[in-house]
Amino acid sequence: MSIHTNPRPELTVDQKEMLFFIYEEGKLARDVYISLGKIHKNEGIFTLMQTIKQNHVELARGICNTHGVETSHVYENMIGKFDSPVLQTLYDSCIETGSRSRLDALEVCEFVEHTGIEDIEQTSIGMPDDVVSVYDQLKKASLDQLDFLESAIYRAA
Repeated sequence: MSIHTNPRPELTVDQKEMLFFIYEEGKLARDVYISLGKIHKNEGIFTLMQTIKQNHVELARGICNTHGVETSHVYENMIGKFDSPVLQTLYDSCIETGSRSRLDALEVCEFVEHTGIEDIEQTSIGMPDDVVSVYDQLKKASLDQLDFLESAIYRAA
């Protein structure tokens, strides 16, 4: 008697691109927190957030690796550098806006979290269960981060 396991479903090229995008978008959020934390040294939330986002990057990288999506060309320690021109432009814009004031920085981070949640929800559609499970973890963490940010925005306003 043999036990048959279901092989991991092969992802389409588009699905693999989405996995990579979510991975790099997590790096963007982490990098925004790192960069704005250096500018606004008196706002401790940025340190907490970058730690949480590092976990996001690691989880997203892991699911990429599981599905054969190459991430080794991304230098995670190069803050503010991205493969995606869209994410590069978004990062640059976030830092420009967030450098104006602590409140602007917190609102930029809130925007980044909302955008990430929307992207996770969209890219989860049609993905295999293992990807959806990881994305659910990422979404929950982002929702928790939004709660922290909303409290910080309230204090800063």
